[in-house]
Amino acid sequence: MRLISVITILPLFFLMACAEKPKAQPPKETEAIVDSISTKTSTAETTPETTEIQEDEPFQLTEDNAIPFFFDYAKENPEDKVKIITDFGEIHIQLFKETPYHRANFIYLTRKKYYDGTYFHRVVKDFVIQGGSSDERSTGLKRKTIGRYLLPPDTKKGFKHHRGIVSMPSSDIDNPHKLASPYEFFIVQKKGGTHHLNGSYTAFGRVIKGMDVVDKIANLPVDDADWPLQNVRMKVEIIE
Repeated sequence: MRLISVITILPLFFLMACAEKPKAQPPKETEAIVDSISTKTSTAETTPETTEIQEDEPFQLTEDNAIPFFFDYAKENPEDKVKIITDFGEIHIQLFKETPYHRANFIYLTRKKYYDGTYFHRVVKDFVIQGGSSDERSTGLKRKTIGRYLLPPDTKKGFKHHRGIVSMPSSDIDNPHKLASPYEFFIVQKKGGTHHLNGSYTAFGRVIKGMDVVDKIANLPVDDADWPLQNVRMKVEIIE
């Protein structure tokens, strides 16, 4: 059932006006859920002295710690294949080791189950299908929990935006260096590729199985915002 409305908790700011270039839509900030432990003190005359208990704050990625984190994560987690499961079939992706931060980011988000329940939310036939967002509150809460960060572009490894390439859109915030929005991705569906995107967006993987599924999704009817009339949910798993 489609949930798009003007009061949705996670507005989608689609980033390819007139289907010229893919961008991402950062979710609306949601209220953080904070658990706290209250401690009580007592005098020596009544009960023994208590020790204050503090909960460790959960780890969150930020613009300051994301690159050091993914530098280590890439070395400790060498996985480079994932599959996207949809109602239309599976899309298998080979992630490029030559783009270590983007590969590590995708593996990390997959392990955190971020993508599960998100959609291919923007579909432009003969161009790209874009995924990794939704109009549901749960997606915004996942992003809030994981953290707010961007990734540097990595466009000089020789990868071009051929058909089947998986790439990362730039953020919608004030971003002259086209830093990448880490939660979303797009797959080039156009035959012959979309080479006007070369040098502007980081190609970090390629489809090795399931381009027929990409084509099925790309051919779905869409609304005026390029959102498929039939929601295309996904689940992403690592291929060991």
